[in-house]
Amino acid sequence: MQEVNVPVLIVGAGPSGLTTALALRQYGIECLLVEKYAGTAHTPRAHIVNQRTVEIMRHLGVDDRLIEISTPPALMRNNLWITTLAAPEVGRLEAWGTGNERAGEYAAASPSPMLNCPQTILEPLLLESVRDADCDVRMRHEFESYEEDEHGVVSIVKDLETGETLRIRSQFLIGADGARATVLSQAGLAVAGEAGIAHALNIWFRADLTQYLAHRPGVLAWNLAPGPLPTGRLGTLICHRPFTEFVLVINYDPEAEDSTAFDDEALISRVRALIGEDGVDVEILGSAPWIVSGQVAPTYSAGRAFSMGDSVHRHPPANGLGLNMSVADAFNLAWKMALVLKGQAGPELLNTYSSERQPVGAAGVARALQSRREFAAVSDALGYEPGQSVEEGQSRLDELTEPGPVGDQRRESLRKAIEQTNYQFNAHGVELGYRYKCGAIVDDALPEDHPSSDPDLYFRPTTQPGARLPHARLGRGTRECSTLDLVEGTRLCLLTGFGGEDWFEAAAAASAASGIEIDVHVIGQHDGFRDLYGEWASRREVGESGCVLVRPDRHVAWRSDSYPADAAETLTDVVGRILFRENVG
Repeated sequence: MQEVNVPVLIVGAGPSGLTTALALRQYGIECLLVEKYAGTAHTPRAHIVNQRTVEIMRHLGVDDRLIEISTPPALMRNNLWITTLAAPEVGRLEAWGTGNERAGEYAAASPSPMLNCPQTILEPLLLESVRDADCDVRMRHEFESYEEDEHGVVSIVKDLETGETLRIRSQFLIGADGARATVLSQAGLAVAGEAGIAHALNIWFRADLTQYLAHRPGVLAWNLAPGPLPTGRLGTLICHRPFTEFVLVINYDPEAEDSTAFDDEALISRVRALIGEDGVDVEILGSAPWIVSGQVAPTYSAGRAFSMGDSVHRHPPANGLGLNMSVADAFNLAWKMALVLKGQAGPELLNTYSSERQPVGAAGVARALQSRREFAAVSDALGYEPGQSVEEGQSRLDELTEPGPVGDQRRESLRKAIEQTNYQFNAHGVELGYRYKCGAIVDDALPEDHPSSDPDLYFRPTTQPGARLPHARLGRGTRECSTLDLVEGTRLCLLTGFGGEDWFEAAAAASAASGIEIDVHVIGQHDGFRDLYGEWASRREVGESGCVLVRPDRHVAWRSDSYPADAAETLTDVVGRILFRENVG
């Protein structure tokens, strides 16, 4: 039996496992990544990449390549409701922050755009980046079991090509192994919630649909064909490559239909039914069944084993949160694990991974389930009812173009129902505005500003501890950057202003006591970073001489409204509490 020793073993080469490996390597930590399959995702699955995820890729140095291979926001603009692509559309919504009312808000919130990038494109990019970072990656290696002792974790992994068994000793084990969640179950953990809410089949195909979509580009087209059709009607069309590569998601009843019995002819028939014309050449690239669930693990870790991604949160694709929460799970854990392995933080810091990320996962699952329920309002607004004939459904649909009170009511009902879907397709607060309420943070006594706008729909930047650091555009010489770019590696970052120059001395004292570097930036000075548009001044929520202390994952750890007389002692104590170092101070 081959023996391998490595600080961290990662199981699974999906978005969370690959992001964890890339981050750990950039932090100087050796890790081994094993994956059961020969390659990355074989069919497109998750595809919406929100601003927070693109920011994380920016911090890991791969955002330029990601943007280059992704569908840009301009081609993500329209959500369509259709009976067929060839027929007049029923309605549309500007989605993913592209609308006239939201585009400026999204641009002001982040230096990074929303993107559309299926896992078949994203995962190979991440895998290449991980290998370029000299990470040990072993495909066709299946994790079988692990045991934990006082020295670490011993895992058994089987090489599926040779049949050889590997005995891997590591300090920590990370389960990024998707819904099969072998690591989670062996850690004695489980997900809670409803499984099997619905059964769906992804039909991956290639066809030139330019004539139907180029004038109204978007990611999603939702079918509203009249008649006694199942949930989802003729299916949901997802555009992965404008306008030639798509996935059609159809619902099916597993008791009446076998998902493996759909041959190419049957799949092409379903695609052409949605198109509404038979003359389009359709090439089937693959198909994959999946189950809609609404589940989240109450705890993400046990001892030295940590789980992330789909292994701990599973939910409908509404809001496009799954991939993005998985990447954020990884980015949260990686810096903490790196500091613990370097001896710069106490092992208790790792407990904050679950306490911070689990509430975000639970909220994401709840939001996706709520969005799924709300989505039915569009069909209801058209007057569709179960068991309705095609003729009955069509008569209700025709009322959309009728003058008079009946038509007015039908149009108003549809408008309101589509507007409600903003909570699924323009939920900026959900995507970017989550805040850790407890964990590796030190709260303050500053008053909390309660937003007047809907916190799910609208993102409000804040420097409250636990929140993501607000983006503000800064300049130094001819260079322009974001406040988010001032954080480097696993170092802490302290932002202050005029009158806060003495924070340099306080940070030096805290660094000497804790052993962790703290970068200090006085924003506004001519030889430093200037607040180009006054954005930092309007978003920092502390006085000029105060400070905002930022963690490696760009979430606020602590802040002070002014420079206190005992700044060195206070900052040293704060750093010790954040890093769970009892001997600091």
